[in-house]
Amino acid sequence: MSILVVGSVALDSVRTPFGEVEEVLGGSAMFFSVAASFFGGVRLVAVVGEDFPGTHVEFLRSRNVDVGGLKRLPGRTFRWKGFYDYDLNEAHTLDTRLNVFEEFDPDIPEEYRDSEYVFLANIDPELQLKVLEQVRSPRLTICDTMNYWIENKRRELIETISRVDCLLVNDSEARELAHESNLITAGRKLLEMGPHRVIIKKGEHGVIMLGRGTFFSLPAYPLETVFDPTGAGDSFGGGFLGSLSRYPGMGEEDIRRSVVYGSVMASYVVESFSCNRLRDLTPEEVEERYKMFTDITCF
Repeated sequence: MSILVVGSVALDSVRTPFGEVEEVLGGSAMFFSVAASFFGGVRLVAVVGEDFPGTHVEFLRSRNVDVGGLKRLPGRTFRWKGFYDYDLNEAHTLDTRLNVFEEFDPDIPEEYRDSEYVFLANIDPELQLKVLEQVRSPRLTICDTMNYWIENKRRELIETISRVDCLLVNDSEARELAHESNLITAGRKLLEMGPHRVIIKKGEHGVIMLGRGTFFSLPAYPLETVFDPTGAGDSFGGGFLGSLSRYPGMGEEDIRRSVVYGSVMASYVVESFSCNRLRDLTPEEVEERYKMFTDITCF
């Protein structure tokens, strides 16, 4: 079992109604990697600057993340600064500085090209296509995206979507990409673009998954304490694919079970800033919350 993720590793500055942090570990590939590492090893391909703290690299290594594909280049690391109001479903960007990430050109190491599971995190769809051309015969490919690429590189994005097994988007992205207000109708239109599965994240309202002839809906895990939703969607992706990689048959039950594990990982990451909650999280806690989730959603 081998999971490859290609995306961003960043330094985030975030303010919410419950606190503020400066230049903490962030990035789509980072959140995915840490969440997926609870289920197996992860291979990370990303780029950071010479100012990226070595302690962060050591933390990733400690989480069973192979950082052989994490390049350190001259210059500064990608930075994002933003805030959330009491509506934690919407992030407000104050500043984005791509720095070395602006020139990111993923060159997949030879030993990573046989990865069985590939997650294309939120990056330029042209780069996602380039990754797909470098991996040999993955069992499952998933891509994520964002509104910026939908608006500015729609043609390239649709080409990427047509070549992956599963599309992972949030509700606003699904509506914009499909030109539909109803999420179920939007999901069905996205399926027509080529993927076998479409998973639509709805923040605090949970997630829906559409397949060809299948439909699954799951609420979000009920939390009383939410500090920072940054990285929740990427952590969902990590939990989902990490869990699914344990079930080679990838049957319908396995896929639905993995959606629950993805939601469990997302529920943990929002309990603190950055990936701080995941630092001391144990596999036993993950399984306990999975069982609680099953109990509250089963009738």
